[in-house]
Amino acid sequence: MAHRIPEDLRYSQTHEWARREGTTAVVGISDYAQAQLGDVVYVELPEVGEEYRQGDSIGVVESVKATSDIYAPLSGKVVEINQSLMDDPSIVNRDPYGEGWMVRLEVTDPAEWETLLDAAAYARLIEEGEH
Repeated sequence: MAHRIPEDLRYSQTHEWARREGTTAVVGISDYAQAQLGDVVYVELPEVGEEYRQGDSIGVVESVKATSDIYAPLSGKVVEINQSLMDDPSIVNRDPYGEGWMVRLEVTDPAEWETLLDAAAYARLIEEGEH
């Protein structure tokens, strides 16, 4: 099955995406990740003001099938969380790259952007994982 992989985003090996917006990055989980999880029933997000290093667990997604950590694709400070996911976690399934975003980070190490996968590299990662 083909998964949507927007070209303008960067991806982590743990299936989070990041969209750069000035000095901040919007973060969520990929279409592939939400499809693997199945119906998302609960999302736990960090507190605004919390600081994380790249690779730290910043939250949890629970689905009917599994519970999975959300990892910070970049180091930074949480400046906003998507409150609407508290009321309707299924937004993650319907629109993982839009309304289903999870956190906005004030990025503390912009050089980490280069360590993330581009769309083509992420597509290869998924293909390898499905064999």
